[in-house]
Amino acid sequence: MKRIVVPVITVLAMTMLVSCAATPATHGVSIVASTDVYGSIATAIAGKHATVTSFIDNPSQDPHEFEASARAQLDLTRADVILMNGGGYDDFMEALLSGAHNGEAKVLRAVDFSGKSDTDIGANEHVWYDLNTVRALADALAESLATLDPANADNYRSNSERFDAELGGLQARVHDLAAAHSGETVLVTEPVPLYLLGDAGLTNLTPTAFSTAIENGQGVPPATMKDVLNLLAGGEVDLLAYNEQTEGPETAQVVAAAKTHGVPVIAVTETLPAGLDYLNWMSGNIRAIAGALA
Repeated sequence: MKRIVVPVITVLAMTMLVSCAATPATHGVSIVASTDVYGSIATAIAGKHATVTSFIDNPSQDPHEFEASARAQLDLTRADVILMNGGGYDDFMEALLSGAHNGEAKVLRAVDFSGKSDTDIGANEHVWYDLNTVRALADALAESLATLDPANADNYRSNSERFDAELGGLQARVHDLAAAHSGETVLVTEPVPLYLLGDAGLTNLTPTAFSTAIENGQGVPPATMKDVLNLLAGGEVDLLAYNEQTEGPETAQVVAAAKTHGVPVIAVTETLPAGLDYLNWMSGNIRAIAGALA
């Protein structure tokens, strides 16, 4: 997907505002997350012992269009722990951090816990769809909170154990999908869900030129669009997954073609649907994949 950025001039203005801000509050643990995906993970681990702020938290919002505010900079200045994706996904956080002057905050970037190469991250930075990465991030968060707030360390660690156990249940279901559907094929409009789909045993047939154009908000080359439509018409694709938060005319055309040719379609998102936490959301994604492939 397109990287989420904030203009430099805005950051400079925010830096001036923060430099005049009051001394940060010292009571309670403050966690700031780039999106509600990471905010939900933080809430699961911290429980009632922290205040969690997520900058992108509206399911109807296109994450690509996020505009950072002076308030966001102030939140980072006061944060004890900062959770973000990294890998170029939420670069607005890096820009805001450079002006926050909060060297004491613990900054956790999910990509650093993924074990993936720079090449892999360059091709697909959406590591919250990788359950192993989320497990490692959650465990690291629990230890960071235990260090910051020793009085509640046991609670953070027990929350992490429960979270890990529920993730394990999700991973068992993904393993079952892989056992039943290994080698079946998927086409995606963007690489957002590919880590989960790959773990489910699916082979990605998406032409790179297609997903790159959609990610970058560029027009899909006509020859590439023809290739995609031919894949759908030729019965080579077992599943289409599209990002419904960034749907445009070209993705709508592909979704319509898939339905015309009887290819099952699932919608995915980059942020949490209303009323769901991370675990419920991923459970629903796995259920949707299983239902589409049944």
